Amino acid sequence: MPTLRVAAVADIPAISALIDASVRGLSDGYYDDEQVAASLRHLFGVDTQLIRDATYFVIEDDGAIVASGGWSARRTLYGGDQFKAAADPPLDPASEAARVRAFFVHPAFARQGLGRMLFTRCAGAAFAAGFRRLELVATRPGEPLYRALGFTAIEPVVARLPDGVEIPCTRMTRQLDETDGRG
Repeated sequence: MPTLRVAAVADIPAISALIDASVRGLSDGYYDDEQVAASLRHLFGVDTQLIRDATYFVIEDDGAIVASGGWSARRTLYGGDQFKAAADPPLDPASEAARVRAFFVHPAFARQGLGRMLFTRCAGAAFAAGFRRLELVATRPGEPLYRALGFTAIEPVVARLPDGVEIPCTRMTRQLDETDGRG
C-alpha cells in the first residue's frame, strides 16, 4: 500500500529519477521529444527549497518513491533549482495564494489516486498555514488532474527555455475552505 511522507534531502536522487521517468513517460501526446528533453535539462527538477521547508512529500510503494509533490508559501510558481534565478521570498497568506508545486508520478502508477493523495496533504497544510487560495502552473499532462481537483484556468503560460524551446502550460487557481483543512 502506498505511503506518504515528508521528503528528505536523502531522497533527492530518487526524486530526480522519478521526475525523469514521469516527464518522459507521461508527456507523450502533449509535448514532442525536443520539448521533453529541454524541459528536463532546464525546467523540471528538484526544488531543494521545498524540501528544506518540509512542504514537499513523497509517496513510496514497497520502499520505492513512485510519486512526489508539494506546496509552497514562497513566490516561485514552477521549476526546479536549475530554473530559479532569484531569491524565493515568502508569500502573505492574507493576500496571496500558496503554490502547488512539482507533482510527478511514475508512469506505472499514473491514474491510481496518488496525485489526489498528494494534493489532499498539500491543501490541508496550506489551509493550516492560513492560505485560502492555491495557484499553480500546470503542464499539459497535469492539467486534467488539476481540473478534476477543482482548479480553473487563469491564463496560458509559455516557459521559454534557454535553448529557445517553449513549453506551453496553464496558470490555474483554486479556493481553499474548511473541507480542505481536514486534509
